[in-house]
Amino acid sequence: MKQVNLEEDIKPLSEFRANAASLVKHVKDTRRPLVITQHGKSSAILLDVKEYQILLDKIEILQDVQLAEQQLSDGKGLNHSEAKKLILEKLRK
Repeated sequence: MKQVNLEEDIKPLSEFRANAASLVKHVKDTRRPLVITQHGKSSAILLDVKEYQILLDKIEILQDVQLAEQQLSDGKGLNHSEAKKLILEKLRK
């Protein structure tokens, strides 16, 4: 995900309401998130759909890595030669 441009990508809710279509287009064109503020504090983030999907994919990969690390620490992993043997056996079937 691209970094927020502090001069362009932080807007108050009132400005978002008044210019929603152009701000959504801006997010889509720049692929940067838009921080929407309310009463001077960050309140919501508007993301491009593709960038949102990329974030979800990254989270899923990180969760898989975390699970794999836990399985390895629990002794449930296979060494390289064992894994290779299992794969070759499945390919021969």
